[in-house]
Amino acid sequence: MTDGLPSEGSQDSPGCGCAHHGPAADFRTVLGRCPTGVALITAPAPWPGADPLGMVVGTFTSVSLDPPLVGFLPARTSTTWPLIRSAGRFCVNVLSAGQRGVCEAFVAKSPSRWDLPHHRSPSGCPLLPDAVAWVDCVPHTQSDAGDHWFVTGSVRALGTGHQGPPLVFLGGHYGTYAPRPRLSATF
Repeated sequence: MTDGLPSEGSQDSPGCGCAHHGPAADFRTVLGRCPTGVALITAPAPWPGADPLGMVVGTFTSVSLDPPLVGFLPARTSTTWPLIRSAGRFCVNVLSAGQRGVCEAFVAKSPSRWDLPHHRSPSGCPLLPDAVAWVDCVPHTQSDAGDHWFVTGSVRALGTGHQGPPLVFLGGHYGTYAPRPRLSATF
């Protein structure tokens, strides 16, 4: 038991058949069952001749309609987030199911990660035309959230792109979402 809540695999909860490795492993196992979308946060190059900035997050969310705010959670150890914050603007590119390679290239910091089609958002940030959606922002707030920062961005412009399904991360694996056809109600 941790913090008064039964942990998966403990004697106080029905187990799922997974090995118990402590509270951190329980946290990962349980929350790994919650699907997340995958987004690439981009910003212009920090100096002339440098590549634009980009970091992958699986924590992008809408925060407020009035004023329009979005949020994401970069790790406190991120070396890219401080550079993006210093740029004073960023674009959230919600990746499509076909962009798994883009995600992996940015996570691995591949030297060829920017060898992909992109153009500029209204604020001058890299915008991927194959993303399902994009949101152009300026930083609004940053607050402490344990081993991450909770960053909110004030939305300045937004739009949709590729009309296919989004890239989804679930249980340590990439996948996609396919809506089920609507059932017609017959009474």
